[in-house]
Amino acid sequence: MITNLIDNGWEIIYHRAHALLAAQIAGYWQTPDDTAHLVETIAAIAHHDDLEREWQGNHLTKACAPFDFTLGGSTSIKSLYEHVDDARYRGRWVALLVSMHMTFLSQGKYGENPELDEFVDRQIELQTAWRKSLKVKKVDAEKAYAMMQCCDRLSLILCQRQLPEGERLLEIAKGPTGQRHDILKRADQTLSVNPWPFVDENFTVHVDACYPTQMKFDSNQELVESLQQASISSLQWNFVK
Repeated sequence: MITNLIDNGWEIIYHRAHALLAAQIAGYWQTPDDTAHLVETIAAIAHHDDLEREWQGNHLTKACAPFDFTLGGSTSIKSLYEHVDDARYRGRWVALLVSMHMTFLSQGKYGENPELDEFVDRQIELQTAWRKSLKVKKVDAEKAYAMMQCCDRLSLILCQRQLPEGERLLEIAKGPTGQRHDILKRADQTLSVNPWPFVDENFTVHVDACYPTQMKFDSNQELVESLQQASISSLQWNFVK
């Protein structure tokens, strides 16, 4: 979950909803002439965080507050393998991008855990095999993943309310061309990305957020019930070139 503390409780955005927001953003991205894998890329973005499944395990902090994903937590190596395996049912291209994402997330811990090292090494082998069978160059797969990273990061910036005030730029990530993209919020609350990577000059994206008013919870079940009964609102952002 993504949790934001607000005046009268919590604003909670499910992780898979954040991934869907990232896919919305990807739908507006300016793509090259070769769009053979465009739909599959958007599908990979929409499902890349399916590993983060609500209500499977503990979702409360020691202070009995909703557990935000940035606080860490333990993810088993078995779950990482299963996540990539599940992606294969959507196709090799989806599995390739999801595997690249898992490799990216794990590379900072390489050398700390032999089992994790083995997982990363296996993913690199699989990525090579999938690119070969798909007849895709490594550079083209990397460009697609760069778009995936940009959309994922931009979605997180929005969901975590990280937009700086005062029309200051905030780095998103490097896009498929290798150029860095930044986001800013204007005084009129519209958003812009520099350089502009989208097809349309004006578009709106949205995500559902839950608003439980209870601050602390005695159990995971109490949190689940509170969220099921909480009000839901659609957060919207208008992008203008």
